[in-house]
Amino acid sequence: MSDKKIALVTGAGRGIGREIAKTLARDGFFVIVNYAHSSAAADEAVNEIKAEGGDAVSMGFDVADFAAVEKVAADIIKEYGHLDVLVNNAGITRDTLLMAMKEEDFDAVINTNLKGTFNTMRHFSKYMIKNKGGRIINISSISGVAGNAGQANYSASKAGVIGLTKAAAKELGSRNITVNAVAPGYVDTEMTQVLSEKVRESILATVPMKRGGTVADIANAVAFLASDKASYITGQVIQVNGGMG
Repeated sequence: MSDKKIALVTGAGRGIGREIAKTLARDGFFVIVNYAHSSAAADEAVNEIKAEGGDAVSMGFDVADFAAVEKVAADIIKEYGHLDVLVNNAGITRDTLLMAMKEEDFDAVINTNLKGTFNTMRHFSKYMIKNKGGRIINISSISGVAGNAGQANYSASKAGVIGLTKAAAKELGSRNITVNAVAPGYVDTEMTQVLSEKVRESILATVPMKRGGTVADIANAVAFLASDKASYITGQVIQVNGGMG
């Protein structure tokens, strides 16, 4: 296994994360499919990867748990020897207007989306430094770039991910570690399918390309940043949004 590049994708059981995992596997990575709650979904993702001739394992842990991530990082390095690509995709929403937002809903979103990204970067970057290189790719959002009504917590978390990305890129660049973010716009996933048809139509009206993005659109941007073709790109936010904002 040590001669094969290793990628960890958090929140990879479904949606964008699953497609990222499958795309990286097609590119020759051994992929660790992380999940927090649904082992069945993660196992499905692993089975899909193996059915296409790739290789992957599922691994359950909560990115918001600092100590748990520290242990997992040590375990992964002990088992596989290195981690070449870290994709921070795990994220949750607890949408409501600011005046009605509960403290626990704000905290939960910040803890998973922002602190979870910090936790993995904090614990895996030291191993990447020892390995003399690595790629960190953080999934932000159009909401983190432009804000979105009803998503004060989500927008704050994803804007924080961008700041974290830019700061870490300056710290780790001299160690041959690139740190970039991908900011999706409206993408057709399980998370957006709960929206009403009226809301979806109003969102699509703001997209110059007049369509939603696909999970493959996002995964392809991540795969590019993980590839040798992106070796001199760091500290950047690639917006994959059909021209929004």
